[in-house]
Amino acid sequence: MIRFDHVTFTYPNTSQPALIDVDFDIAEGEFCLVIGRTGAGKSTLLRTINGLVPHFTGGTLRGQVLIDGRSTAAAPPREFADLVGVVGQDPISGFVADTVEDELAYAMENLGVSPTVMRRRVEDALDLLSIADLRHRALGTLSSGQAQRVAIASVLTAAPRVLVLDEPTSALDPGAAEEVLAALTRLVHDLGLTIVAAEHRLERVVQYADRVIAIDDDGTARSGDPQSIMTDAPVAPPVIELGVLAGWRPLPLSVRDARRAASQLREQLDLAPPPVPMYTQQSTNRIIASTRRLSARYGTNVVLRDLTFELRAGEIVALMGRNGAGKSTLLNHLGGLLRPASGELTINNLHPHALKPQQLVRNVGLVPPDPLALLYEQTVQAETVTADREHRLDPGTTLATLESLGIDLDSERHPRDLSEGQRLALAIAVVIAPAPELVLLDEPTRGLDYAAKRHLTVLLRELATRDHTIMLATHDVELIATVATRAIVLAEGEIVSDGPARDVVCHSPVFAPQTAKILAPGQWLTVAEVQAALIA
Repeated sequence: MIRFDHVTFTYPNTSQPALIDVDFDIAEGEFCLVIGRTGAGKSTLLRTINGLVPHFTGGTLRGQVLIDGRSTAAAPPREFADLVGVVGQDPISGFVADTVEDELAYAMENLGVSPTVMRRRVEDALDLLSIADLRHRALGTLSSGQAQRVAIASVLTAAPRVLVLDEPTSALDPGAAEEVLAALTRLVHDLGLTIVAAEHRLERVVQYADRVIAIDDDGTARSGDPQSIMTDAPVAPPVIELGVLAGWRPLPLSVRDARRAASQLREQLDLAPPPVPMYTQQSTNRIIASTRRLSARYGTNVVLRDLTFELRAGEIVALMGRNGAGKSTLLNHLGGLLRPASGELTINNLHPHALKPQQLVRNVGLVPPDPLALLYEQTVQAETVTADREHRLDPGTTLATLESLGIDLDSERHPRDLSEGQRLALAIAVVIAPAPELVLLDEPTRGLDYAAKRHLTVLLRELATRDHTIMLATHDVELIATVATRAIVLAEGEIVSDGPARDVVCHSPVFAPQTAKILAPGQWLTVAEVQAALIA
């Protein structure tokens, strides 16, 4: 179905190719997973499948990409609408209609599909993605998981034979991610659809893949079955790392397979000392932020209900919950973007929504879900220089913070030309460099590979040891397992759990990390903890 014939691609005004001599085939009806480090070229590879690269991006393409025998270089992307459907990293940004049903019909109207066929395809798509109850909903009222499924359904109504997905689960809570992946698996098995997806949350996806394409840092690519490729892949989820550590063969790809292989390992760990966290909270009683009966609403819709808690210096607090639980709304209130509807909220005894900008950035820094909201210069270098000047930092401070995240960026690239993970890293550096007392991160690992997340973990721990407080709203349970000292779980705007992160996540069948699920009932959160115990 898809043929990459010795493809090499170079972006305009760059000397180093993004892809080098990529050569592989993807058969019809395969679920193909594309993996690699942040900025390795995953999105570039996806965009070549429908011709966005090079027709839209410019640049030089050597070799050819064939879709069902048709070369993407021979025609513009619109000519492949009947073959290839694409859902980007931010599906909401691609919506054009007002309601779900209108959005599903939009692509067919542009293709001139007859009304009777349109009606049938809309109903089929609603059923395939289990969103029939959403047909009359306004698109702006959907949760992230619902929006992702609607975006996939709107592409399917054009009846493509190939579905391309860029980070389909990165912004979803574990439950919503499972729903999307179940729908994708059904499309492959029941309809014979060919799916090509790039994803950093490999712990969620790799078990469903028929084929893995690993893009190495030099732009070359390897293709093969998941177990053979994941053995020495540039990135790997905890289940693979644990399998390599324990010497399991064949390597397990799912928690179920790993649990079957882990009985001896669990017996060994029963004799080992209890897990030792990689980071211990600093002992301090200084309150950085506090809320008392905080409530928030949008119109008549109550989003937060009577929240009361305190954040202390040195804490790294994970804010968890389903999409739509109120996590981003809480961060926006702490960040001074919103005024509480009722109740009290203070940071260092100040009301954040009433602070002037210079006062605010000294006390609190917020990285929103869309990093471009913080980036407005023409180059990466200009962003770092401007951030140093505006925050009155020594020259080079923001750049040094960016480099500490382990992501090498071309200083002359425009921020909009960066990958999602690279833009996020730049935004994090801009916010963290001034070292505000309270750092708020909304989905801080979207688009980041495992190596970049490890660098972020080190940076956050270093801030916490200096008595800064971090609150991160995230669905990345592996990050929580690595760095959080405390976890707060929201449901329908209320706090349903608040305590040490290990206790909260290990007792949750939804939010537990892979290592905890594999080694339960032991409370082991990370492969590093297991390795340290085995050495001891």
